[in-house]
Amino acid sequence: MVTGGLRGGAAQRSRSVPATPPPVEPEALNGQERRQLTVVRRYGTLGALLLAVASLGAGAAPVYNPVTGVPVLGLFARMPTVALACGFAGMAIIVISWLLLGRFARPGRERLMSKSQMDRTLIMWATPLALIPPLFSRDVYSYIAQGKITARGIDPYLLGAAQALGLADPLTRDIPNMWKETPAPYGPLFLQCARWFSEITSDSVVVSVLLHRGLELLGVAMIVWALPRLAKRFGAQPVSALWLGAVNPLVLFHLIAGAHNEALMIGFMMAGLELALRHVPVTRPGEKPDKPPPWQRGELLWLIIGAVVITLGAAVKISAMPALGFLGVIVARRWGATFAHLVKAAAFMIAISATVLVTASLVTGLGFGWTGQLGTPGLVRSWMAPVTGVGMLSGQLGVLLQLGNHTDAAIDVARLIGMALAAAICVRLLWRSFRGRLDPMIGLGLALGVVVALGATVLPWYLLWAVIPLSAAVGDNRFRTVAAGVCAFIALAQPPTGSGFLGHAFVLPQAYLGAAVVVALSLLVVNRTLPIRRRKAAQGDADRLSVRE
Repeated sequence: MVTGGLRGGAAQRSRSVPATPPPVEPEALNGQERRQLTVVRRYGTLGALLLAVASLGAGAAPVYNPVTGVPVLGLFARMPTVALACGFAGMAIIVISWLLLGRFARPGRERLMSKSQMDRTLIMWATPLALIPPLFSRDVYSYIAQGKITARGIDPYLLGAAQALGLADPLTRDIPNMWKETPAPYGPLFLQCARWFSEITSDSVVVSVLLHRGLELLGVAMIVWALPRLAKRFGAQPVSALWLGAVNPLVLFHLIAGAHNEALMIGFMMAGLELALRHVPVTRPGEKPDKPPPWQRGELLWLIIGAVVITLGAAVKISAMPALGFLGVIVARRWGATFAHLVKAAAFMIAISATVLVTASLVTGLGFGWTGQLGTPGLVRSWMAPVTGVGMLSGQLGVLLQLGNHTDAAIDVARLIGMALAAAICVRLLWRSFRGRLDPMIGLGLALGVVVALGATVLPWYLLWAVIPLSAAVGDNRFRTVAAGVCAFIALAQPPTGSGFLGHAFVLPQAYLGAAVVVALSLLVVNRTLPIRRRKAAQGDADRLSVRE
C-alpha cells in the first residue's frame, strides 16, 4: 500500500504487498537544455503577445468597445484581418511552444525541468493574456449581467438579462442572442461573487472583466498548487502533470483569456482532493491492507475540509460533484473496503455536500433555484455533442423520409439515453475503483470525460474536466501523446473572436494566410535552437557513429 504524505507510512504497508522502491529522481536540465528551454519560453511568450494584440481587434469585445477611440490601440479594431491573423499566429505559436516544452517534461527522461521552471513558464505565457479583452467566448458578459441582476435583488434563476435588465441595457447587448433570455445555470457561490463585482464596479465592463478574470486566475492557481502534489500521491510525474494539466493551451485560451468559471470549479475540485487526502493513505489498484492503519492526527478534520472545498466547486458549477464520489471511494477503502464502509463513506460525503450547498443557498439569499436551471447549457444545439448530433441527424432523417419534423423529440430522447448511459458508466467506474481495479483519480477523469462526451453540450474547454484529473494520475507516455494531440487540435479549432465574422467570409482565408507566413518566418528565426532540431541532430550523430563502428 502506498501512503500519500503520511508519517510512518512505510511501517503501515500491507504485509502481503512488497514495498515499492522509491522512484529515481530525475536530474536537472543541462546547460544546452536550459538554453533550449529559454528559446521555447520566449517563443511561447511571443505567441501570447500576438494573441494579446489580436484581442484588441479580433477578440470578444463588448458592443461599446472602450478601445475604439484610444490612439494606436483602437487601430486594430479597424483592421480585423490583421488582428485575426495575429490571433491565429499567436495561437499556433503557443501550441507549438507547448508541444516543444513537453520534451522537457516527458516521464522516464533522465533530465527534467523543475517545477519552478514550469511555473515560471506558465507565468510568462499567461501574463499577456490576463489584462486583455475576452477571447474565444462572450460568456464573461453573461457572468457580469447575472451579477447585476443579483445585485438588484432580482432572482437570476427566474429571469434572463433581457427581462431583468432590458434589451437596451449595455450589459444585455454584450450577451449572445441565444443567452439573453436564459436564467443563470451557475451555483450560488459564483453568483454571489458576480454580485460583489457588480456592486464594486457598477456598469464598468472593463473592470468587471478584469475582476472575473482574477477570480479564474485564482482557480488556475489552485490547479497549479494541487496538481504536482496529487501527481506525486498517485504515481505520476509532477512536472509532466503540470505541463499537461496547467500549461495546456486550453487553459491559457479558455480559462485565462476566456475567463470561464470552469477554472474556479476545477481549482476547487483539485485543491479539495489534495486537502482531503493529506493524511489519508491511498491504496493503489490491486492492493488491499490486511488491517486498516490507525487514524492519524488531523485526518478526519482535513477530510472534512477537503470535502467542503470540493463542494464549493460544485457551488460554482455542479460538474465538480463526481469528485466527492471518488473521494468517498478512497475513504471507504481506507476504512476497510467493505460494502458497509462504502455506504458509510457515501453518507458522510452526502451529509457534508448537502450542508455546504444548503448553507450557500441560504446565506447568499439565492435559494435553490439553481437546481432547476442545470439544463440551461443544453439549449445550445451543436454537432460537437455526439448525443445532440445523433438527435439532429435522426430528426433530419425523419424529414427526408416524410415522417414529419420530430427533431426536438429526437434530440430529447438521444440526450436522455446519453444521460442514462453516462450515469451507468460512472457507477461502474466508482465500483471498479472501490474494488481496487482502477485508480480513483483515473476513474474521476474517465467519469468526467464520459459526462462531457455524452452530455447535451460539448464545448472546447469542457475537455479540461477530464484532462486535468487524468494528468495527475496517468504517467503513461502514450496517453500523454494522445491527450496532447487532442488538446492541440481543439485549441486551434476555434477562432479567438468568440462569435462570427459579421458576414465577411473573405477575412478568414486572408487571416489564415497571414498567420501561416508569420509562423513560418518565426520558425525560421528560431530554427537553429529549437529542441526538436537538436534532438534530430543528436540522433543523426548517433546513427553516423554506429555506422562507423
